[in-house]
Amino acid sequence: MTLHKKFEEKTIKTESIFKGKIISLQVDHVLLPNGESATREIVKHPGAVAVIPLLGDKMIVVEQYRKPLEKSQVEIPAGKLDAGEEPLKAALRELEEETGFRTENIRLVSSFYTSPGFADEIIHLYIAEDLVKGEANPDEDEFLECEAITLEQAQHYIREGRISDAKTIMAVYAWQLYLLTGQI
Repeated sequence: MTLHKKFEEKTIKTESIFKGKIISLQVDHVLLPNGESATREIVKHPGAVAVIPLLGDKMIVVEQYRKPLEKSQVEIPAGKLDAGEEPLKAALRELEEETGFRTENIRLVSSFYTSPGFADEIIHLYIAEDLVKGEANPDEDEFLECEAITLEQAQHYIREGRISDAKTIMAVYAWQLYLLTGQI
């Protein structure tokens, strides 16, 4: 991947503010292209994967409570990358852990940054087909329910706000494109 550095901000100093299990927060003091200085609050994240699991004319989703939002959400299976983990392996792992489904027919749709104004989190989005049912094995602190929904149900969930996270909304639109054109 080519890095474009137009309007690059040179880091003068980095202050670590917080180091957690999933994220860390730092404040970078930067030199702007015009010679002035500024600060940037940056959330560092190890990256994540998400999967669009298609089972016939339905997509497998999970519903779980999201504490930052104080409500339950319907989402596609997803999770963070473990240290040194390849995104494809993580996608297969998350698919099976959260839904019980396995597959050998999985491919990358896109990789995208969730909030580049303040975070470096990247999500690698995959589409999975030819699913084989197994046993779900969510993390011990993960409580979720699996459901197979149609495109119409997914669109209804978006309108209702039951689906409101960017990765799942993107997945629904990618799925719609796939149904219309056979391509993503």
